[in-house]
Parts: sequence; structure tokens; C-alpha cells
Amino acid sequence: MADVFAYLLRLADVLDLDLTEALKEKIEINRRRYPTHLARGRADKYTALGESR
Repeated sequence: MADVFAYLLRLADVLDLDLTEALKEKIEINRRRYPTHLARGRADKYTALGESR
């Protein structure tokens, strides 16, 4: 894992990406796609969450 992490840090540096901000954005996207009241305890894709089990 350390090798992958080192590669990720280097890639982020080369691409001038803020990993903290990228993670925050991804968490927000997932929060909207998988609302707790629909997704908790389910492994369905976000497009199937509105359907009944």
C-alpha cells in the first residue's frame, strides 16, 4: 500500500491536484448518490435505490 500511496502523492503533485479537496468532492458526490435513508444496509447501485427490494 505504501508504494501505491507514494505513487498517488507523486501523481497529485505532478498534476497539481489537492488530494484533500478531491476527497471532499468525492464524499459529497457519494452523499448525494447514496442517501442514508435509502442506502443503509444495501449494496445496490445508486440507480436502483429508489426501487423496492
